[in-house]
Amino acid sequence: MVQVLPVILSGGSGTRLWPSSRAARPKQFVELVGDCSLFELTVERLKDLSSEAPVVVCNENHRFLVADQLMGSGISNPTILLEPVARNTSAAITLAALDAESKGITAPLLVCPSDHLIENHDSFLAAVKEAAQEASSGAIVTFGIEPSKPETGYGYIRAITAGISAVDAFVEKPDKPTAEAYIASKDIYYWNSGIFVFTAKAFLAELERYKPELLMQVRKAFQSQTQDLDFVRVDKEAFAECESISVDYAVMEKSDKVKV
Repeated sequence: MVQVLPVILSGGSGTRLWPSSRAARPKQFVELVGDCSLFELTVERLKDLSSEAPVVVCNENHRFLVADQLMGSGISNPTILLEPVARNTSAAITLAALDAESKGITAPLLVCPSDHLIENHDSFLAAVKEAAQEASSGAIVTFGIEPSKPETGYGYIRAITAGISAVDAFVEKPDKPTAEAYIASKDIYYWNSGIFVFTAKAFLAELERYKPELLMQVRKAFQSQTQDLDFVRVDKEAFAECESISVDYAVMEKSDKVKV
């Protein structure tokens, strides 16, 4: 087991993979691979990594889907943070970090999307262990995937060296000639996975540095939370005022503490 707190980001509006995926049942809740949904596969994967129950950040409209699939996976004591409106990954991750801070959790957070399929489990486990060690020293670690083809649907990360490395640049989704140039280049390019490991303290410090207004607004929403059965509801009016921005734009592309 790795000493990390699993955080699952389960947003989504069901616009991809339609008609299998719909607004009321986005793709992470659909059985696309075998008999389990991608959300359930994510939960099972994280059970092998940590003994801690996961924190799930999800759209309030999907709260019962999340609760049912967690229960079906044998998770009896999760933290389910409800987003009253969608405000992208920065606000969602900040909610999880503030929750960890409020509980005095110092272990690194392992932040994962809920719709990934990861077949090489041993490689993922080894990467998480290495990332957790770096994060314990204050680094903000993002995971790169070695490209198998010139893919135009993913963002890219350019690393300085192989292995754990400082990030040279985050690159937006390229056109095909640019993606082909990345693959042919002697530089080190990875697909940007959207998986992160960091302590709540380190992440919140960088957010305070680069997006203090966002942190202030999410904190305001979080501090006005209410408990509703198994769910944590934050203040809708305050959360709606949060800037809608990805964590890459808000923190990762700016921070000098990021490693890949």
